[in-house]
Amino acid sequence: MLDVRKRGQSSENKESKDGDKVNENNVVDKEVVDSKKPDINRKLPLRVISRIVVIFSLLIVVYFSSKDDKVKTFAKQSELLPGKGLVVECSQAYKDDLDKYEGCFPKECKRFVTDKVISVREAEELLAIAKKGFQLGKPAGGVSILDLHSGALSVGQRFVNIYKTGDAKNTFNQNDFNTYRVVKDKIKYAVAHHFGVNPNKIYLTYPTFFSEITSKAAITIHDEYWHPHVDKESYKSFHYTTLLYLNDYNTDFKGGRFVFIDEKFNRTVEPRKARLSMFTSGRENFHYVEKVSSGIRYAVTVSFTCDNQHAIEDPSIKNL
Repeated sequence: MLDVRKRGQSSENKESKDGDKVNENNVVDKEVVDSKKPDINRKLPLRVISRIVVIFSLLIVVYFSSKDDKVKTFAKQSELLPGKGLVVECSQAYKDDLDKYEGCFPKECKRFVTDKVISVREAEELLAIAKKGFQLGKPAGGVSILDLHSGALSVGQRFVNIYKTGDAKNTFNQNDFNTYRVVKDKIKYAVAHHFGVNPNKIYLTYPTFFSEITSKAAITIHDEYWHPHVDKESYKSFHYTTLLYLNDYNTDFKGGRFVFIDEKFNRTVEPRKARLSMFTSGRENFHYVEKVSSGIRYAVTVSFTCDNQHAIEDPSIKNL
């Protein structure tokens, strides 16, 4: 009887000190131990796990997107801006040049954008004037220039003087030139106000012109408007540059944003009808224009100098 009981005990699983059953080889029964482990899946619902995965994925996307983001929008087309400016450090060459002209040194070098100086009606009137002029000739490439001061117009791969050919005589009238002069004067006084200079010490200078840009391929060097540049280095007479946009980014055309190139990231100005952008013309405002991918972009560049030797007269009906 005794032997039978001993054999019975040896054939049954014994319990360890921790309460786990141990087989005859003193090995903890794995199935029993596994049954005591907590069920993680039951305690952490699938919905919670899914949310964690989604949040983690979004954090990864945001992190890498922010690292690669080198462009910030300075002025959106959808915004109506009373005025928005950014002060920048004047380049040394710009300061050295302006030292020669009393009353023309800016209070600070900067860029400034406003939708309140020129009215939409005035911008539409200027656009109508520009379109009449551009109808007098077509360029070979995607850029056409119209200069009402000199009469220069892009035709084919060259410029022609529409005042000498007589084409402008039945195209423009005195009201057109009056509108142009009024807008130019508004811009001039806006520059004087925002840069703190004497309006009698800044002069309209060459080139001041309308531009029409399409997505058509470049044919001549004049069509390659997208290269980064400094206005003061391209045109020695420039001290203050202004751009008046005559139609709308993303509505009338795609691409064609104005891009300021800064050290940490670039800042873009999205064209908006009647939007005026003004800036000092030195290297502190290094910039380019994006390629237009579709539609037609219209603008007028109005430039000012502190050197009266480079001043130009307002266009007049007398030129016709």
